[in-house]
Amino acid sequence: MSTNREVLRAAEWLRGTNRLLITAGAGMGVDSGLPDFRGTQGFWRAYPALQASGLRFEDIASPDAFRRDPAQAWGFYGHRLELYRRTQPHRGYRILRDWAAKRPGRAFVFTSNVDGHFQAAGFPESDVMECHGSIHWLQCLDVCSTRLWPSGSFAPQVDPHSCRLLSPLPRCPSCGGIARPNILMFNDSEWIEDRTLLPERQFSAWLASSPHPLTVLELGAGRSIPTVRRVGEYHAGRLIRINPREFQLESATGIGIAGAALEVLELLDEQLCNSAAGDPQT
Repeated sequence: MSTNREVLRAAEWLRGTNRLLITAGAGMGVDSGLPDFRGTQGFWRAYPALQASGLRFEDIASPDAFRRDPAQAWGFYGHRLELYRRTQPHRGYRILRDWAAKRPGRAFVFTSNVDGHFQAAGFPESDVMECHGSIHWLQCLDVCSTRLWPSGSFAPQVDPHSCRLLSPLPRCPSCGGIARPNILMFNDSEWIEDRTLLPERQFSAWLASSPHPLTVLELGAGRSIPTVRRVGEYHAGRLIRINPREFQLESATGIGIAGAALEVLELLDEQLCNSAAGDPQT
């Protein structure tokens, strides 16, 4: 298979790196069939019932939405929870896991995604920093305590036409109040970040464990919420950015590759496998 110059250069960088930081945004999950809510129109295409109500992503993804209309807020998040549970991570996750296993200095994942797909693909919990939390954990809406609990026993039934929860609302086991996902939302001062503190400490220790420049592989991270981009750019000695639209890089120490995550990861993996087999053309 023919490959372009950027893919060949990126494969060379990956081949020679001892440690790999994988940074991932919503675009990483698109090849698994997950929506990325890119722009208001993209969000409304995924949730037309919320368009009819005039609600944007920022309106429904907030603690106020749970207080204003909990059945509607849980309609949105309950649908996402079931979608993430039944969706299998695409092959690109396994490619990354295999690359990570071969790094003497390990690999670490920093992601804004809340779907838990890196862990589902075999990455250890200790190697994944979920900066916005996880939909697979719940907390009290009123923050009666800092207690968190798994969402596994909650089986939401959602009316797809109205995007409203039909089954009973999940409740806090401590006070009986309404529960919400343990996700950092918009205008959210009540998110309990305790679950991210240990991975954050491990991430910091991993970064400090070697003085060598770090190779960063960024996947599907856009400019609209730039947290993932900024973390990768800050720590990168070399940055490989994979994005179908916003792939441009100004730095000479970066490579921008236009393409979807799975497509480019497969191309890179092919190059790395050919090199390992001694293919004279690589």
